[in-house]
Amino acid sequence: MKRYMNDFKDIFLYSLSSIQVIGLFLILLIIGVDFWVSFFVSLALAGFLYYKQDDSSNSRTGRVQKLKRLSPEKEAFYQSQGMTSDEIRYFRETMQTAKNQILKIEKDFDSAAKLKAIEHRHNTVRIAKSLFREITQNPRKLHEVDRFLYVHLPSLMDLSRKYVEIDHHEAKSKSTYEILEKSSETIDELCQLIVQDYVEFKSDDLNEMEIEMELAKRTIERDNGQNQSIESDEI
Repeated sequence: MKRYMNDFKDIFLYSLSSIQVIGLFLILLIIGVDFWVSFFVSLALAGFLYYKQDDSSNSRTGRVQKLKRLSPEKEAFYQSQGMTSDEIRYFRETMQTAKNQILKIEKDFDSAAKLKAIEHRHNTVRIAKSLFREITQNPRKLHEVDRFLYVHLPSLMDLSRKYVEIDHHEAKSKSTYEILEKSSETIDELCQLIVQDYVEFKSDDLNEMEIEMELAKRTIERDNGQNQSIESDEI
């Protein structure tokens, strides 16, 4: 019930800022439609536009709002961390978004030679998956990875997707190659930042030597062809 009330509040606030909704409301009044009928028709349009906008945003970020049913074991784990129902839901939605973004990045990196080379240099996907698992095991540390979850990861997903789209063009001009080169440089920088995110997250628990050894271990696992999957990880 609380969720629906919050949705109604958001839709109402959205309607006050939507030119389309306000325009429809005024048109209905001008042509003589009853005030309350105009109000509810406009509110219905606002709801439609609000959820359409939300779906579009979710598609861009890789976010999936519908979560799998939480197992009793996982629920007990979250409760042992002192998390409320709202905190658990927010955490699960955030991590589901991150999971989808990592999987999309992995797919894009595998489909372009340049991106594959960058991945081989920084071991980005494996590091991102490792950090994902570290966060799911330490949900109270979510605030420590803000830049990873809300800046670096979605930026890398968007940029790698656009890179692959352009790279797959049948014909490329000089400007196209320049765009690809600049994009790959930015992607390389984002990959370095994600490795740094992992190092900073682990710095409280491990000293510099241990972190370097762990990063080296991830590289060895990759070179040995061990595929670290997070698709089946419960959130």
